[in-house]
Amino acid sequence: MNTKDILDRLIAFDTVSQNSNMALMHYIEQLLSEADIKTTLIPNAQGTKANLLATIGPTDSGGVMLSGHTDVVPVEGQVWSKPAFKLTCSDGKYFGRGTTDMKGFVACAIAAALKAKQRPLKAPLHLAFSYDEEIGCQGVRSMIDLLQKAPVRPAMCIVGEPTSLTVATGHKGKIAIKARCIGREGHSALAPLALNALHLGCDFVTALREIQTELTQSFAHDDDYDVPYTTVHAARITGGIALNIVPNLCEVDFEIRNVAQDDPQQILAMIKARAEQIVTVAKSHADEAAITFETNFSYPGLNTQGSADVVRFVKSLTGANHTKKVAFGTEGGLFSGQLDIPTVVCGPGSMMQGHKPDEYVEVSQIQRCDNMLARLIDRLCDGL
Repeated sequence: MNTKDILDRLIAFDTVSQNSNMALMHYIEQLLSEADIKTTLIPNAQGTKANLLATIGPTDSGGVMLSGHTDVVPVEGQVWSKPAFKLTCSDGKYFGRGTTDMKGFVACAIAAALKAKQRPLKAPLHLAFSYDEEIGCQGVRSMIDLLQKAPVRPAMCIVGEPTSLTVATGHKGKIAIKARCIGREGHSALAPLALNALHLGCDFVTALREIQTELTQSFAHDDDYDVPYTTVHAARITGGIALNIVPNLCEVDFEIRNVAQDDPQQILAMIKARAEQIVTVAKSHADEAAITFETNFSYPGLNTQGSADVVRFVKSLTGANHTKKVAFGTEGGLFSGQLDIPTVVCGPGSMMQGHKPDEYVEVSQIQRCDNMLARLIDRLCDGL
């Protein structure tokens, strides 16, 4: 099967993160099995989702791992002019949810694996497909656990997130956190006798904005990023039941996205110290005042040196002479940090089209990715 045919099938599976990806994984498993490629499924505890690993070629050397996630973001609330879960080809573009983020690369990788099976590889090609990347790189953790036990790990990894096939050497790390601001409820007619948790929440968000100013002015800068400094972002505030009740709970969801030179735990400690100052003042009015923190998820950044072998190697496949860093997170930091596998991000399409209605990837980008992976197979036949 060619890449377009595979992509057509992949898009038809509704693998929004809240859904199972098992049907898609069984399709990939069957397609590879028919080519006599052995696969390993790594299911979650409920058996509703799975990662997939496959190796083509010798098993006693490192080779190259192609990494992609199989989940996609929701389409609810978006107005699509084309069906979200059916591949549509129009005006030189493939439309459908996940075409660019990132089933387009997954389809290219599968097509490359089928071709590689027919070639005398001296170094192996690995496929590593995950679930639940879109909700904090959660699913890949069990795959990493398995790879840590492998007698031979891949020598390098290409994460095929959309970079317009420019080699990306880095992205920021992220911590997603919920702050619970606790006050004292009361009747709104007697509001000064209570402690409004929304006020605590607003004071806390003000503190986040002040810390952002400090990060912008006094902390590390990396000009390879569009936003060259660590960011703190408050995304959601919830609280309150009725207008005539002083709320006793306000929750603030926020994140830290850090450049490699900054320690996110240090920044979180700064945030907690500011929160404690707010609470100290509030406790003079209500002893139960508090701000507590719960980390929802985190993943490390990626910071591969531009002189690394993996960078030179993948640039030789794409023909590029420059690199960049991307604003969005990937699983690359986990492969690099936890498995010590040199990693870059390089895939077809642009994240400018990701997560939007009428998501698309240009046909020419898929063709260029196929060509890149064809050159990769040639290099694997040469032993790299």
